[in-house]
Amino acid sequence: MTQTKKFDFRIKQDKEVWAAEITRRMTARKTVVSKRKTGFATEAEATAWGEKELKSYLENLMERNERKAKQREERTEAAATKEQAADAWREARDVADGESGSDSFDEDSDDYASDK
Repeated sequence: MTQTKKFDFRIKQDKEVWAAEITRRMTARKTVVSKRKTGFATEAEATAWGEKELKSYLENLMERNERKAKQREERTEAAATKEQAADAWREARDVADGESGSDSFDEDSDDYASDK
């Protein structure tokens, strides 16, 4: 199995015009063009653009990934806090129900104790 880069750039020539493409490997057999620019007079210009844009593209991608990771972490913390509050509320309700008697709603069976 060969190791290839997930993101790369390639240069193509169409008659007298050069084009540069930023590519991404979707699968082992499929490559997708993420960004393309045509109209370069020389191969060197196309290569320079490809290198510059690839670097910029990867930096933007890393920044986006960091933002998404931070948002995911905040969502996870908020969900955990909400679940703790719900558990505390259930505990308080169960303690209060225990003091008031057994004619209460049974959460496990979705039935009232008085209907048994």
